[in-house]
Amino acid sequence: MTPLVTTEFLAAELGKPDLVVFDATKYLPNEPKDGRTEFRAAHIPGARFFDIDEIADPDTDLPHMVPAAGRFARLVGALGVSNDTRVVFYDQKGLASAARGWWLMGLFGHDAAAVLDGGLPKWRAEGRALEAGDAPAPAPAVFRPHFRPTRLRGIGDMLHNLHAGAEQVLDARAAGRFAGTTPEPRPGMKAGRIPGSRNLPYTELLNPDGTFRPPAELRARFAAAGIDGARPVVTSCGSGVSACILTLGMQLAGLPPAAVYDGSWSEWGAHPATPVESDAA
Repeated sequence: MTPLVTTEFLAAELGKPDLVVFDATKYLPNEPKDGRTEFRAAHIPGARFFDIDEIADPDTDLPHMVPAAGRFARLVGALGVSNDTRVVFYDQKGLASAARGWWLMGLFGHDAAAVLDGGLPKWRAEGRALEAGDAPAPAPAVFRPHFRPTRLRGIGDMLHNLHAGAEQVLDARAAGRFAGTTPEPRPGMKAGRIPGSRNLPYTELLNPDGTFRPPAELRARFAAAGIDGARPVVTSCGSGVSACILTLGMQLAGLPPAAVYDGSWSEWGAHPATPVESDAA
């Protein structure tokens, strides 16, 4: 399965027994909506809800951090995903949080996963069918994870990289947040960026309709941000969600794979000892 699928592809595949469709919507703290509530109001037929706050490490106060392999396997198995399942993720905003689900599946060794290009807005705009209510309980499955540690970075890795400089850090947040001139949506956060990091707001990878730009345009956007494939990349953002869009975008552009800094600014910006760069006066 390619990492990005069209609405036409999904409409033709809906209902096949080896396919599971997930709504992986996560709203920001300053957005007055709840993903699960909105899912109950309208979702793609047969879809299930993939809660990135639940399929996460419960023993940290950081948001939706990567869970242990056993927890991930148990929770996705309970959602009906086995190692033979094809999985498609979408979200209610288009391309905001679906890539987090795709990245998690790959982190735990499952490559038969994809993101729906344009998400629910494109599906709606095309007049395709929707359902309401809770999804029926799926038949449990057995998922055996194969963790890929090279795809993940923690704060220790990021602090080490400040001095080693082996990896380029690419931040998916909006330009004002990266510059430190716009307040963070989460309280208690320092404003600014990881020293030496570069900025590519994830929205720059998308067309006006919320679909991904063609590969050549993606490569040009990455090149303009200083990413040409010559140096390993770690993506970052506010809480490890939109960073996955940059990681997906790099794959679509044919660039070498990028790791994700899971804690992202929720961790770096709240830590008392982490250095910060800012353009604020």
